Amino acid sequence: MVQWTVESLLQHITDSDYTIQGQKSNSKSIRNVSSLHTGTRDDVSFCSSEEYKGMLSISQSNAGVILCKKSMEGLVYPNHKEGQLLIFVDNPRLEFTRLAKRITHALPKIGISKSAVIADSAKIGRDCYIDDYVVIGDNCIIGNNTIIESKANLQNCKVGDNCSIQPNTTIGSDGFAFERTDDALELEKFPHYGKVVIENDVEIFANCSIARGSLSDTIIGQGTKIDALCHIAHNVTIGKNTELTAGTIVGGSTTIGNNCWLGLNSTIKNKIKIGDHVIVGSGSSVIYDILDEDIVAGVPAKSIKKKVTANKEKLFLMAGHLKSDWMQ
Repeated sequence: MVQWTVESLLQHITDSDYTIQGQKSNSKSIRNVSSLHTGTRDDVSFCSSEEYKGMLSISQSNAGVILCKKSMEGLVYPNHKEGQLLIFVDNPRLEFTRLAKRITHALPKIGISKSAVIADSAKIGRDCYIDDYVVIGDNCIIGNNTIIESKANLQNCKVGDNCSIQPNTTIGSDGFAFERTDDALELEKFPHYGKVVIENDVEIFANCSIARGSLSDTIIGQGTKIDALCHIAHNVTIGKNTELTAGTIVGGSTTIGNNCWLGLNSTIKNKIKIGDHVIVGSGSSVIYDILDEDIVAGVPAKSIKKKVTANKEKLFLMAGHLKSDWMQ
């Protein structure tokens, strides 16, 4: 296990303009990462809050190293008795995320469980991990370094490199599509011949459902993250680095752009188009197209962009709204 010190930690801060307050003892050991509330003198933590909330949180923390926002410099001071060190950066949460991955680095899981059921025609890439009772159907393709956790079921799909699929997720089953007979007494199922295409670096959390396309493919773009209990219907296309939070439902043949944020339990109607950098509020029902960089909320969802009073930096973190747009 690598021994971390303040010196080695500072070498991995990506914000080149960081400043520090406190006793910079290069030999001080860093053993773990923690929250502000549970941190000890051997831990590194972070605080994204500003003003009074940030001052209170930092002053009450015993973490040995705390990443703070630059706006807090001069407002908070380290606990010298405990040898505390404060590091001021633009984005403490991002810096902490990167450091945490290094400090707590563990060897990746590699291998295929004996209880997994994998079709002979399926292709599994290098250095993958296929967990217990996973089912991978005919002609599926799984890219390199991909993790598929227990009881996931994959059919009619192509999964890229460096993806993560959590337990009990179903990918590639038929979508919901029926036509009524002329006498309106019966329903006939519409055929599904498409696949699900999941590009590189996608993460899909537990208990999700992604339907295969009917005559075209369902596509999940590179870097997109899908939280637990989401449903994505047939023929949907989702762009790159978009986030769907828990409980989101996306109707069939809808297109969602790049760098969007769909709030908790939002519902997106079928056959509509959502642009790039869009934020959809929690519990919203979207029934109309949404233009690039809009912010919508409500039932039905309407634009609230001109009414938003939230911290503009949060909008950038959620949906990549450009900082140059904040003053418009």
